[in-house]
Amino acid sequence: MRTEANNAIVFDPARVPQVDARWFDAAWWQAQGRLRTRGGGRGGVGFIDSPAGALVLRHFRRGGLLARVRGDRYLWLGTARSRGFREFALLQWMRARGLPVPEPLAARCVRTGWFSARADLLSAELPAAQTLAERLRAGALSAADCATVGALLARFHQAGVYHADLNAHNILWSGANLYLIDFDRGRVRKTTSPWQRANLERLQRSLLKVAPDFAADRERFARECWQPLLRGYDAATQGSTGAQEP
Repeated sequence: MRTEANNAIVFDPARVPQVDARWFDAAWWQAQGRLRTRGGGRGGVGFIDSPAGALVLRHFRRGGLLARVRGDRYLWLGTARSRGFREFALLQWMRARGLPVPEPLAARCVRTGWFSARADLLSAELPAAQTLAERLRAGALSAADCATVGALLARFHQAGVYHADLNAHNILWSGANLYLIDFDRGRVRKTTSPWQRANLERLQRSLLKVAPDFAADRERFARECWQPLLRGYDAATQGSTGAQEP
């Protein structure tokens, strides 16, 4: 970990040995002609062509009513418990267990007062990525795709990984590979607790929101999308033991 004034940075020295506070500054990358922007999420993200390869820069920002009051400031609970540091650690934990998530490269926590802080995360960009929402809207989502999504989610749930914002935008294909992204507020829970189905129901609501045709025809949605997804999930689900939080 590196500390610079009010900035604390954790990083993977094998991938980004020269990282400093500038790496988390979108304007700095833009001045070098290395920043690509794209909408999505809370405030969007920056896609960077860096010396360490193609990266995704995400600045943590609140959603909902708190966004107007707190914006990008979070309660200071210590560096290790900041949003960026926690997601960085969780991503490392999941990758060590073979779960398909982006590679975390660096995270930053910036103190903004006695009781507040801001956070950023840098991760490797997944090439040629397409979200589940994009496939669904394009009419390019097959029953087999839905079953594959279900099997993917079963892997995470068996490992005890709870995704706090499981939606159609955070499941994506990169080539033939399927990934789960954006683990802000994610955590590892005991697999014996009944949280997994509620997590799936959150995804179900997201799918209906991004696909109005399915929302208007629930029977078709169940037949062509949701039932195949649940079959893939149930087929992949096996007995598992509780996991320890990273």
